[in-house]
Amino acid sequence: MPSLPSRPAMHGRPRTPDRPAPQVDHACAATTPGAGGQRLRWPLPALLVWALAWTSTVLLVRQGLAPGAALLAGALLAGALALKAGSRWRRLITATGFPVSALLSGWGGTLPAWLWLVPLGLLALAYPLRAWSDAPMFPTGRGALDALPSVVPLPAGASVLDAGCGLGHGLQALHRCWPQAVLHGIEWSRPLARLARWRCRGARITAGDMWSASWSAHDLVYLFQRPESMSRAWAKARGEMRPGSWLISLEFAVPDQAPSAVLDVPGQRRIWVYRVDGALKSRPRRSDMQNTVSDAQRVMPTDRN
Repeated sequence: MPSLPSRPAMHGRPRTPDRPAPQVDHACAATTPGAGGQRLRWPLPALLVWALAWTSTVLLVRQGLAPGAALLAGALLAGALALKAGSRWRRLITATGFPVSALLSGWGGTLPAWLWLVPLGLLALAYPLRAWSDAPMFPTGRGALDALPSVVPLPAGASVLDAGCGLGHGLQALHRCWPQAVLHGIEWSRPLARLARWRCRGARITAGDMWSASWSAHDLVYLFQRPESMSRAWAKARGEMRPGSWLISLEFAVPDQAPSAVLDVPGQRRIWVYRVDGALKSRPRRSDMQNTVSDAQRVMPTDRN
């Protein structure tokens, strides 16, 4: 693990929030509606946009439009449809897929038409399609979790799991918080798990399914998942983890469950902190959940000197 900078001073004075609880940002959810109002699973929305862009380009060329103008029209169509994607990275992927494939397809007679499939094949190899049901390629920002030790005291040697660790950004952030903890990571993609082992030499990282693996041995489980995954994660935590352990979620809250703390770090994503008591609780009413953030402890770390 890299050497760690000193953390800023923290103060835990609860305060009434000056902004409402954020609306759920489906940054990792598919955003293109299908038949019956259902949403398509990523990356199908991007594939459909690329197909529509190619179809429109071919039809315009057959109608006599110059190939360059037809390609420009297809790129504009892809860019317009990409605005419906739910996150910056998905908008970027959706918008650039068609022009990149056009360049690699040999338009102009330099490259074979099938070559544009190579990047997609490499992506599928690095991140199998099954893994897209979780939240791929969304790394934890450096310093995003620095406020956690102010509300989550962990003893030396505590077991901490990053469930869906990707390339290990979350493990590095967790190490900044608790350098004496024993860090574990699990990642479905074997190539990403190997890279995470290389980047995080002090962590114990396995390639596997975070939902099938037991969480019972860990004092804290950290997630940066999709909003749709949070109910499942909370049910798994309550069913497997010891009373007094912790479930930490970056950005997304557990639906209908009051958190133990909500941490707002300037310039970072919101952190939702849940204490696992090992017993099922009755869900609060939705009207009560409007004050979830107000009732939870909120910690605002001081600015760095």
